[in-house]
Amino acid sequence: MHMERRDFDKDAATWDEVPGRIKMANNIANSIIDTIALNPNMKVLDFGCGTGTLALRLQPLVGSITAVDSSMGMLETLNQKIKSQNISNVTTKHLDIEQGDVLEGCYDLLVSSMTLHHVREPRLLIEQFHNIVSPHGYLCIADLDPDHGLFHGNSNEGVFHFGFDREAMRRMLKEIGFNNIEFCTAAEIVRFIPGGIRPFTIFLVTSQKSM
Repeated sequence: MHMERRDFDKDAATWDEVPGRIKMANNIANSIIDTIALNPNMKVLDFGCGTGTLALRLQPLVGSITAVDSSMGMLETLNQKIKSQNISNVTTKHLDIEQGDVLEGCYDLLVSSMTLHHVREPRLLIEQFHNIVSPHGYLCIADLDPDHGLFHGNSNEGVFHFGFDREAMRRMLKEIGFNNIEFCTAAEIVRFIPGGIRPFTIFLVTSQKSM
């Protein structure tokens, strides 16, 4: 794995042109919608929002969404969507935890999709998540099951974890202070790898903050 971060700014303008990314985000959104009782009073934070595909799927079902990312390019693309679609309940925020920025506020639901494997210290980030989720609020994380470094191809640029073991994730969430922890397979992506093709699964873990 590479220890250098990936520059997502250079990919932002064409990010949504890959159909598989849109399909994956929609599948993850469907799993969240099926699992969490979303309502118009909910205050939501989407961490690692990218171009906002997930946030904009959830937006009609909740009160407000704060879309956070470390890439200004991704946020600019999302801001263009917000403006063109005249969306009033999604706001963007640039935040870089690797530069010492800290999550603030209080949210009924925090979602993060395909971001954790790009984070050097996932536990420290999830502890920040715990700090800003309201009592009995929800955390939803979608990410790769163990992929042996094959999902991102040869470069693995900015990839610090080759997927996550579900039971290890369950233990970590419980230790940090989340309960009602449930896993499902939210999406499956088939990719060409050396020697043939392979399916990769994306889990969704939902949990609730303990009092």
